[in-house]
Amino acid sequence: MMINRINLTDIRSFVLIARLGNFTKAAETLDVSRSHVSRQISSLEKQMGVTLLIRTTRTLRLTEAGKHFYHQCEQALHTIDQALLSAVDDVEKVQGEIKINCVGGYLGEVFLADIVNTFMQQYPDVSISLDFSSNRVDLIEEEFDIAFRMGSLEDSGFVAKKLLDIEMGTLASPKYLQQYGRPSHPKELQQHHCLTGSVRKWHFQSLVNKEHYDVSIKGNLQCKNGRVLVAGAIAGNGIIRVPLIYCQQELDDKKLVQVFEEWGIPTVDFSAIYHRDRYQPKRIRTFIDFVKQYSDSLFT
Repeated sequence: MMINRINLTDIRSFVLIARLGNFTKAAETLDVSRSHVSRQISSLEKQMGVTLLIRTTRTLRLTEAGKHFYHQCEQALHTIDQALLSAVDDVEKVQGEIKINCVGGYLGEVFLADIVNTFMQQYPDVSISLDFSSNRVDLIEEEFDIAFRMGSLEDSGFVAKKLLDIEMGTLASPKYLQQYGRPSHPKELQQHHCLTGSVRKWHFQSLVNKEHYDVSIKGNLQCKNGRVLVAGAIAGNGIIRVPLIYCQQELDDKKLVQVFEEWGIPTVDFSAIYHRDRYQPKRIRTFIDFVKQYSDSLFT
């Protein structure tokens, strides 16, 4: 095998195909034809003398050799990309694109949107791509620079910078409680109308002692949008569990009230999550510091 003859572009295409699991998606991402990508892989396999992918009309899977090659090449290409970024990034100027993913609702549509708009005022040479989705995106696979998430960080390959303690509440409208009664214990929620987001197991902590209680909720309305849940609760359609930051005005106006007196919910971390890279473009470092300072000034 003549290693020097192997084209790095072919390796990049292979890594993208392995990551996306699909020739067509890889071709669209690279803005080339599917047949071009197919020829690249065939050429790479021929040069190496190794079968990397097993292709049928419906499925695509990596051989064992392909799996090893993919994992090592993905890490190596990431290192190359970091070196390229380090070489071309203007250390004096904050510029370029920042790709951000965040949960929707108040945290994305108000809190983060305010930060982004203020940041872009200060740094007009930065462009920002902002995506709202509550599923846990893969930062590398989806090519986001930063994600904003509620809850604990599972992947130690990333850094999580905690921004806020999010106070949670179990809420309903006075109209609903008058019609259906007020539960005194979380277990009674299973006999009530509840409106749920992505979390279906609700965790409670006694305010009287250290007792914990989990209850699985089957939502009469299921929606991952906090505004929809708040509107449903105000309409008297059921009990919700949401961050209090989503509906502070409604609580002040007594359109919503806390359901439990003796049961609370532990606070939830809201964090910025980003790659654990030795090199970070100046725009990313600056934005992360800006978010931290902004949230500190707002909630301290």
